[in-house]
Amino acid sequence: MSRCSDLPNALDLSHHLSKVAQARQVSPLKGLQKYLGRKDLIVLAGGLPHPDLFPFEEISANVYSPDIFPLRSSKKSSFPSWIVNLFSRKGSNGWAKLKIRKYPKDPGELNLAQLLQYGLSSGLPDLQKLLEEFVERVYRPAYGNWKILIHTGNTDGWVRAAMTLCDPGDAFLTSEWTYPSAVAAASPLGLRAVPVPMDGEGMRSDALFTLLATWDKGVRGSPRPRVMYTVPTGQNPTGATMDVHRKNEIYDICVRFDVIIVEDDPYYFLQEGPYTPPQNRVARTELSNEAFLASLVPSYLSIDYQGRVVRLDSFSKTIAPGCRLGWFTCNALFAERFERQGETSTQAPSGLSQGLVTALLLNWKFEGYVRWLRGLGTQYRERRDLCIDLFAEFFKLKPRSPGINGTPYDGYLKPRSLHSFDYWTEKFVDVPNESPVISFVPPTSGMFLWLQINFKSHPSFSRLGQRALETRICTEFADAGVLVGPGFIFSPRLTDNIDDGGPGHIRLSFSNANPDVLKKAISIMAVVLERLFSSGDQS
Repeated sequence: MSRCSDLPNALDLSHHLSKVAQARQVSPLKGLQKYLGRKDLIVLAGGLPHPDLFPFEEISANVYSPDIFPLRSSKKSSFPSWIVNLFSRKGSNGWAKLKIRKYPKDPGELNLAQLLQYGLSSGLPDLQKLLEEFVERVYRPAYGNWKILIHTGNTDGWVRAAMTLCDPGDAFLTSEWTYPSAVAAASPLGLRAVPVPMDGEGMRSDALFTLLATWDKGVRGSPRPRVMYTVPTGQNPTGATMDVHRKNEIYDICVRFDVIIVEDDPYYFLQEGPYTPPQNRVARTELSNEAFLASLVPSYLSIDYQGRVVRLDSFSKTIAPGCRLGWFTCNALFAERFERQGETSTQAPSGLSQGLVTALLLNWKFEGYVRWLRGLGTQYRERRDLCIDLFAEFFKLKPRSPGINGTPYDGYLKPRSLHSFDYWTEKFVDVPNESPVISFVPPTSGMFLWLQINFKSHPSFSRLGQRALETRICTEFADAGVLVGPGFIFSPRLTDNIDDGGPGHIRLSFSNANPDVLKKAISIMAVVLERLFSSGDQS
């Protein structure tokens, strides 16, 4: 891989290293690994088991062809249709068989004996090489001396970043709704999450600037934050996706106030596009690999000319979460410190997982993996569309004027009269006087629908309040057989017990349930909400 020599190198950002990160040394045993490339070396230094004693002689896997998923959606969402494609091709080019042998004859093949042995904390060199090509061609970092380091999933990546860049007592920036495990992982380290207001694209740049420009250490109780945690694509939990214009604004603010951006982006390739009601839905134009990549919202890496972005990628949403495999893309200084941390914690990602994923990518090659990602986008778009279609079936949906990131919909309980909103013709006959019970914006990326519950319509709102009603509704859903995520667990202010009197929220995932199961779940939610919002329900 050749990198453009005209690109600048990363700034010296060593002043961002925490006291713990500065104190890390090369692990005494791991430091000897640099000698292991010599073929004439007799190794007696480490406690390495002999590979003859490993009980695996060969591992193999049957894997799909990268083009198994169709790129065209049907007018109606029926996402299991790809199965027909799979079985019609079985035995031809629908599947491929991968094999990794313990002692391969070809020295260029993956070696199972090496994969099962203690490995490099930086990851398998073959996988690193593939990922370097991928990052260069897909994300196009704006500086030259970036590095790849393999980790065991993005939560592991965030913990390493937090420990490397923050000291106990520090605060870090995040959106006012955020991935709860990021906050939970940072809290025992003595780090405090500071929420930044959001809109339909995610974190607001104007709010971020005001927060940083007016930061008062005496009032806030900590120095101005030097790290931001963000999920910019298919944001968890809201589903918001940030365009490159907003990213440029936020990046410039981070340059001004010397903030490191940790870009946690596991949903990057699940950019599904705007939701369209069934009556307006047409077959989408098939894009080439190049056009598909060009259609994706650029990563922060593409505008990072200083090396202040730590990007976290994961195979969890594109291959399988059980692989526990992902990677950092960041400046060389941070990569070296992350590697030192890995030497004395995870030591190295699973050799089996790295071997299987590497064999898969070698089989598919770059073009095949991109084709696979295109097919995944179609599958998740169909799931998203079906989810919204079902809400239209069980609620009376009324669209509002389009906003920053799509068209908001208000959902009314189905009135008992025959006069109601006809979703398919978009005509509202005899608009009911009652207020909408739910509101949402169909996500354009990711796996989640962020459903607003309009509690002011609830007869007990003034007495019980937002938090109690949110808990109660989620409990009622669970008792009826549907488990969703209550909105308050996604607030960085969870421990503050905030009840601001606003609407409630729930997060539901459309990624995993089959159509019949999803339909049953949404029908149950409609019944529960109708009962809880009825005028007679004052308990």
